[in-house]
Amino acid sequence: MLVRPGAHAVRRLVAAAVAVGLGTGIGALVVPGTATRAATAGPAASVKPPAGALALQSALVNALRAAAPSVVEIATDEGLGSGVVYDAKGDVVTNAHVVGTSRSFTVQLSDGRRVAATLVGVFTPDDLAVIRLASPSRARPASFADSSKLQVGDLALAIGSPLGLAGSVTDGIVSSTGRAVSEGNGVLLPDTIQTSAAINPGNSGGALVDLSGQVIGIPTLAAAISQSGAEAAGIGFAIPSNTVKLIAPQLIARGKVTSTGRASLGVIGQGVTSQDGTPIGVYVSSVTPGGAAAKAGITVGSVIESVAGGPTRDFTELTAVLATLRPGAKVPVRLSLPNGQERTVTVVLGDLAAG
Repeated sequence: MLVRPGAHAVRRLVAAAVAVGLGTGIGALVVPGTATRAATAGPAASVKPPAGALALQSALVNALRAAAPSVVEIATDEGLGSGVVYDAKGDVVTNAHVVGTSRSFTVQLSDGRRVAATLVGVFTPDDLAVIRLASPSRARPASFADSSKLQVGDLALAIGSPLGLAGSVTDGIVSSTGRAVSEGNGVLLPDTIQTSAAINPGNSGGALVDLSGQVIGIPTLAAAISQSGAEAAGIGFAIPSNTVKLIAPQLIARGKVTSTGRASLGVIGQGVTSQDGTPIGVYVSSVTPGGAAAKAGITVGSVIESVAGGPTRDFTELTAVLATLRPGAKVPVRLSLPNGQERTVTVVLGDLAAG
C-alpha cells in the first residue's frame, strides 16, 4: 500500500525536530563558530565507482531500454496485470489468471497510450493466455531467449505493473530452474524459473529478462508463508520462455493448444482417504473418451494408487508424477478397483492438450 504524506505527518516531523533541538530543557551547549563553519562548508567529495560496477549498471540500463517498451499493463473487469507484446500483429502473451473470465481488455502501452484488446485463447494448465491489440502500431514485440540455457546465478530483471505502478522494475538472480510449483485448483507448473527479483500483485504476465534484454520468463506467482499467508520475500516463479514459445503460437494460430509436451492420463478425479484419514489415491470421477486411461481400460470408480512407480496419494501428487513424464511413454498404473481388487495396467500416456 502506498501512503501519501499529509499535513499531520509534516507536523509530527516538525515536532520531532523541535524536541531534538530543545533536548531536556536544560541549556544546550553551543560551540562558537560551529554554525558558521557548517553553513559555509563545501559539498562532500564524490567517489568514482569501480569500472566493473559502472559496466554492470550500463548493462542493466541497456537491457531495460531494450525490453521495457514491450511490456504492457492489462486492465480487466477484475483487476490489473501485465503482458508482453509477442509479435507485430499486436498479440500479447500474459497469464491465464490475469485474463480470468474476461474477453475484452484495456491495455496501456509503455508510452502511456491505451488500446482496446480482445481474447485470442487461454491454456490454463500452463497458466498462459494471448490477447490481441485492436491497434498494434507502436507496440514493440519482445525478443524471447532460449530458457534452457539459463544458469543459477544469472542476473534477472522483472518488469511489470506491481500494485498498478506501470513500468516498475525489480532485480535479482535466477535462483533455480526446473521447479515444479502448484498454483492450486489442480494446476501444476512443472518447469518454472525461481527468481529473487521481487514479484508482487500486478507483476503477473509481465517479463523476466536477462542482461541482453531478452525475455527469459513470464512472472507468475510468489511463494507464500504457510502460517500467515504473507508473501515470502525473494521467492518468485516465472514460466520459462521456451514454454511460452511452444504455447503462444498455437493459441495465436488456432485459439487452442494441441501439443504441450506434457503427459496426461485423461482422467478427472479427486483424492480419497482411508478410514483413519490417510490419503490413499485419486478417485476417478471421469474418463476422457479415447484418452490414455480409457484405452487402458481404466473406468470411473477406480482409485489410482501409483503411476510409473510414483505414489499418487492425491491429485496434486498425480499431477506432479505426470509432469516428469512425456506423451507416448508406456507406464504401469496401479489401481484399486470398485470391487476392492488391486490391478496394474500399462498405459500409453497422452498429451495434456488432448485431455
